[in-house]
Parts: sequence; structure tokens; C-alpha cells
Amino acid sequence: MPPYKIPKRVKHRKEFRRVRDRNRKATKGNYVAFGEFGLQALEGCWLKSNCIEAGRVTCQHFLKREGKLFIRVFPDKPISKKPLETRMGKGKADVDYWAARVKPGTVLYELAGVSEARARGAFFRVAMKMPIRCRMIGRRVEA
Repeated sequence: MPPYKIPKRVKHRKEFRRVRDRNRKATKGNYVAFGEFGLQALEGCWLKSNCIEAGRVTCQHFLKREGKLFIRVFPDKPISKKPLETRMGKGKADVDYWAARVKPGTVLYELAGVSEARARGAFFRVAMKMPIRCRMIGRRVEA
């Protein structure tokens, strides 16, 4: 089993693609809820589970066990792919990888217990691993 996250069990093994409008903004999960700083997606995509794991490894390697990292997205969408040079037909292909549905504005990662400079350095490295543009945001102050 791969080290990155996949669902333990699902109701249906394969899903329809359901390609949505990439410009539709996120209404849920678009603010910092658990930590003090967050990494926010500026574009929509299907984020592969190995990209999420690469970001986690990069962040924890940079922080050297300092602070707490929260991962706010989970890859729950199975993406199937037929092998190259295969004729059409013969049913739907096997699941190739798992992906998380990400809309613009979704918070991908959050950090707690570190300074802003350390969080900025960690999120800069994590953003380099992502296939989309990202930015660092802070927690909103309740007035």
C-alpha cells in the first residue's frame, strides 16, 4: 500500500469524471480553521494524492518537527486511465490514482506553533510541489 492517503473503502470503485467549472470559487474550507497560517489554492484542479504527500514531506522536512501541520484536503475521487496503445471498448479502465477536488480559494495546508517567517519558508517550498498557484494566508481576527 502506498504511504500517501487513499480511502479505506468506497461505495463505488469507479466514478464519473464530472468535470466542473474550474473558476467556481470555494465556499467551504476557504479560511484558516485549525492553525495560524494556511496555504490557499488560487486555481482549481484535481490534486493527486502523491502531490499532497510530497507537500507534507517537504513541510515537515523544512520545519524539523517544529509546529503542527494540518492537511485540509483528502483524495477521495478515483481517476481511471486506460493503458497507452489500447483499443477503445472493453469497459472502463482500472483506477490509476486518487485525487482531491480543489476549487479556487480552498485551504490545502495549515500550520500552528511556528513564526510567520518559518511558515512562509515552509509554504514556499510546499507551493513549489503543487501543480497550481498558491498563496499564504493568516487567520482572520474576530472583531
